[in-house]
Amino acid sequence: MNKAVIIWSVLILIVATGYIAFSISVGDEAMQNNKNMANLTAALETSEGNIIVEFYPADAPNTVANFINLAQKGFYDGLSFHRVIPGFMIQGGDPLCGKSGADDEGACGTGGPGYAFEDEIDANTVSYKNGYEKGVLAMANSGVNTNGSQFFIMVNNVPLQHNYTIFGRIVSGQEVADKISLLPRDKRDRPLAPVIINRVIVK
Repeated sequence: MNKAVIIWSVLILIVATGYIAFSISVGDEAMQNNKNMANLTAALETSEGNIIVEFYPADAPNTVANFINLAQKGFYDGLSFHRVIPGFMIQGGDPLCGKSGADDEGACGTGGPGYAFEDEIDANTVSYKNGYEKGVLAMANSGVNTNGSQFFIMVNNVPLQHNYTIFGRIVSGQEVADKISLLPRDKRDRPLAPVIINRVIVK
């Protein structure tokens, strides 16, 4: 065999081996990250009581990581649940909706963290098959791949179209979410008295 051919064959083998090793390493790291996130919960300490959620990192790893990152930075602290609909859901996470609930220009409900990321909606996942059940934690959006910081919590089983990434569910405090959904609200579904997320603790 030609010496040059042998050399190129060896080089290709080395590169291929390195790529496989790198892929395995990245895959292992992703699996470990998913496992770590699966062991975490978040406590939403609100003015109406505490809501504790668990995450679905196997179904929506980027969404879970985004929520955890924002929570650990204190992004949600002091924001409000700006949209409450009995028999449906409560929505929060908008930085334009602070303790005042809404501003005069009506910007509350349109804000985000300054970026958007893709949906994680997979018909093969358990969360997709179960759908938008009571207690589900999902991302609010303004269209395809416009996720940011806003999220909602279901207070009833509703057969929504699968347009919203499901990334967790309530494990404690469903009664708090239910109570928030029943508070007096205006024609825009905003609570008359702001419901504040004092802080979110991930542990």
